[in-house]
Amino acid sequence: MDLQIAWRNIWRNPRRTAVILIAVIIGVWSMVFLGALMRGIVEGMIHNGIHTLTGHIQIHQTDYPEDPSVDNSIGNPADVERRMTGLLPPGSHWTERVRVNAMATNARHNGGITLVGIEPPIEALVSFIGTSVTQGRYLNDIDPNAVLVGRALVERFETALGRKLILMAQDKNGQIASRAFRIRGIFQAEMEATEKNYVFVTRQAAQEMLTLGSAVSEIAILLPQHDMAEKTAQLLETQLAGRDLLVRPWSQALPLLNAYLQMYDSFILIWFVVVFVAMGFGILNTTLMAVFERMREFGLLKALGMRPGRIVKGILTESLFILLFGMVIGNLLGLASCWALSFKGIDLSALAKGVEYAGMSRVIFPVIGVKDMVSANLVVVLLGLLVCLYPALKAARFTPVEAMAHT
Repeated sequence: MDLQIAWRNIWRNPRRTAVILIAVIIGVWSMVFLGALMRGIVEGMIHNGIHTLTGHIQIHQTDYPEDPSVDNSIGNPADVERRMTGLLPPGSHWTERVRVNAMATNARHNGGITLVGIEPPIEALVSFIGTSVTQGRYLNDIDPNAVLVGRALVERFETALGRKLILMAQDKNGQIASRAFRIRGIFQAEMEATEKNYVFVTRQAAQEMLTLGSAVSEIAILLPQHDMAEKTAQLLETQLAGRDLLVRPWSQALPLLNAYLQMYDSFILIWFVVVFVAMGFGILNTTLMAVFERMREFGLLKALGMRPGRIVKGILTESLFILLFGMVIGNLLGLASCWALSFKGIDLSALAKGVEYAGMSRVIFPVIGVKDMVSANLVVVLLGLLVCLYPALKAARFTPVEAMAHT
């Protein structure tokens, strides 16, 4: 009976109910939709960081992160791979790389770059480069003198497909090694800095140029899911203990992105509360107005013997109906907005410089998190009932005498 009375009461004044409903719908929609966009930004940053030659786990010689030179290479990568193979989750991929600081030069320009020697078929499963070649072709073992360069580097060096590029770096003997490569492919990455910095050749060509033999700079591992990195890294670290090797999950290799991820949950909760505060003032004002309009009704109910707690319960039930109704519509609108953007996303290419400075992707796709949606709806229900508690207590304090005097 209480539920039936509450449902009828909220439709006694459809205009007032509509005002509260619109406030709740807009609040829930903005929480769900904007929360998904912010989650999409963070997930995009993490995805770019992991797939731009980081992977979920990296294995280096202990001193390599501080001094990324050929002197700090992994001397026997085959033994490392043999020991780690059984510890990786099904669906994992890994690759060996040679990565050193180098110099690129042609007839017009020269500049510092990072020379990366890769196994082309395996690298395509681990990093972005396998699907990023927009002109020319991908690397293969048939052409050991082929090189992949970024679109921004091509523009900077005023070169083109088929032209030569001289790469120079310090080899294992401390001598300056140089080799001429021919540009066979041009890649485009999410960030222009990646296009300017990285130059790709085959791993064999890099090892021959730097007289490394079978040594490599790093082993990068890509796991099926992000949350497997910490546990798998601990297992690998235990297995490889005593071998002068450093095992780092992506959270340690990319500390800034990890900080963003840890900060996100607190930030989104604060955002939800801020949105609700703006929405809550409207709910409080409208509910309080409705209580004063019904003062004579509440006075009559008390005169007939209704307890104050029953009045509080009735008003909170009415508020709960409105909140739940608004939440359903708000969630549906939020999900529909995310679905509409899931095909093309929000293209920020016109703001590429600023987006790159922040480490964001050029195209943002919303990512709906179950935890975010639950948090948004709990904030609306709990704080909404808390806001409506004041008008409910106000109504419970009305006396029959006050109600009769009210006009």
